[in-house]
Amino acid sequence: MSEHLTWTDILIRIFLTVIAASLIGIDRERGGHAAGFRTTVLVGLAACVAMLQANALLIVDGNDQSGFARMDILRFALGVLTGVGFIGGGTVLHRGNLVTGVTTAATIWAMTTIGLCFGGGQLGIGIVGTVVAFFFLSPMKAFDDWLPRRHRAKVELLVDGDLSAEELNRPLGEYRCDVQFASSRLADNGRRILAFDLRWRSRSVTTTEKIYRRMREDFDVVRFSMYEHGT
Repeated sequence: MSEHLTWTDILIRIFLTVIAASLIGIDRERGGHAAGFRTTVLVGLAACVAMLQANALLIVDGNDQSGFARMDILRFALGVLTGVGFIGGGTVLHRGNLVTGVTTAATIWAMTTIGLCFGGGQLGIGIVGTVVAFFFLSPMKAFDDWLPRRHRAKVELLVDGDLSAEELNRPLGEYRCDVQFASSRLADNGRRILAFDLRWRSRSVTTTEKIYRRMREDFDVVRFSMYEHGT
């Protein structure tokens, strides 16, 4: 961090922050995420300006060169990170088995630290941080989508007698489902409604539809519902 700021230093740091935030923000905007282009730029700009202010306060009239080291300028960065923590916490939503907004919160936090780096004059660290953050948010997303996901569903079947989990699992063998009995109750017509929990791993989102159609061929499906999982 330079002791003496010039307008050239200030403009370069703000410019690099806006470029980095725009790169990440546009990628988020294209994906329809909450923290899009403008939000990401504003977060990075706020962090950069806070560090520029801290840098400017290094120069204190009447102090010698060793005097400015006694100032706790890290309080500016910590204050910014604390404030962003509240923003990030507000983007995370937990409802039942569904958790969303974690990546958005992490993006805001990462952009804040990048802005702090640029604002503090650590341009190399800021550039490397931008490249790595963009790499994991954009190109690595394809790899993340390729990884098998855990899926869970609840199915209710209308039967005349009994139906075991093993009998239900036979037509679903190709999907490697883990079938567990959940509950049983009487229907209005005297038949029974049996509920089962299904668990499987798959990369393709079409597997769920295939499982549903396969059960419709062999059983009287009353209800089929997915348990949502998010990140």
